[in-house]
Amino acid sequence: MGHEDLYSQIHSWPSLLRAWRKARRGKRNLPAAASFELTAPESLLVLQAELAAKSYQPGPYHSFFIHDPKKRLISAACFRDRIVHHALVNLLEPIFERRFIIDSYANRKGRGNHAAIDRCQEFARRYRFVLQADVEQFFPAVDHQILLQTLERVVRDRDVIELCRQILDSGKRIHRDSYRMRFFPGDDLFAVNRPRGLPIGNLTSQFWANVYLDPLDHFIKRRLRCGGYVRFVDDLLLFADDKRTLGRWRRELIAKAAGLRLTLHETRCQTRPVTEGIPFLGFVVYPHHKRLKRRKGIAYRRRLKKLLGAYQLGRIGRIELRSSIRGWVNHAAFGNTYGLRRRLFEQHPIRPPRDPRE
Repeated sequence: MGHEDLYSQIHSWPSLLRAWRKARRGKRNLPAAASFELTAPESLLVLQAELAAKSYQPGPYHSFFIHDPKKRLISAACFRDRIVHHALVNLLEPIFERRFIIDSYANRKGRGNHAAIDRCQEFARRYRFVLQADVEQFFPAVDHQILLQTLERVVRDRDVIELCRQILDSGKRIHRDSYRMRFFPGDDLFAVNRPRGLPIGNLTSQFWANVYLDPLDHFIKRRLRCGGYVRFVDDLLLFADDKRTLGRWRRELIAKAAGLRLTLHETRCQTRPVTEGIPFLGFVVYPHHKRLKRRKGIAYRRRLKKLLGAYQLGRIGRIELRSSIRGWVNHAAFGNTYGLRRRLFEQHPIRPPRDPRE
């Protein structure tokens, strides 16, 4: 089948079964996933019939805030909607994956944080300067019309596009209180009513972030001819051997982002020598070593103290404690953090749980 006849693949039984298994992975003990599993065959048949009849409607989101370290609004779709999201992304991701550049690293198989940091360090060894940029309020700012047009250039199946539109519409009001309106050349007062925003927490949002920024990636690689470029979601690194080139690229990058109705943090969009260190994905990356950001170490010290306290009170078991510690150690060990890790665990040793009779 070509890209003009895809919708039937989304609601096929193998597609929905695969999507359900992926949606429940790591979440089978949660109430929503467990409840769906009790009647999984019947529930999947109902969902299949709705999709086939084009009567499917997304449900409401459950929203909450996290601080990591800044305040973020996370919006979780209901479980049956997450199955549809998986089925849609399973279909579209291979189509777009062939179009994405090599050096975008977020939410792609075989890539991720550590691969992005390694690539950043590789370029820091090859070039003298880096231009670091990030988008203001990226997920709240994503314009639905521009995203749909980008999808339509590749996907000719109108039913698939309509399903994308439904999912986008279901989350268009989530960021209404947090988005600070920006106006762009040619806008009138009605621009404030343009549908925008992707719920942080949706699988589709992670995928669509790469689709939305793909034209920017190709602009940087083809128009600017930037040989050293790394992107992780909306964090961008452009490398070159002279400041003048990066200054010109900065101006063109700001203009290109405006064409996508995005604005960059211009005060943070600055050129620096790579020898000063590049703050990126929780580390400061130098040409020949990597350090964990200081605030990351402080934040984990607080978390570790809480974990040890919960262990000593018997609220968590030794396996859970060791698993949590091992996860952080494996991440921190990616940088030059041996001294930090040794001091941390010397200051906060693991002591046996207290006897409840005491």
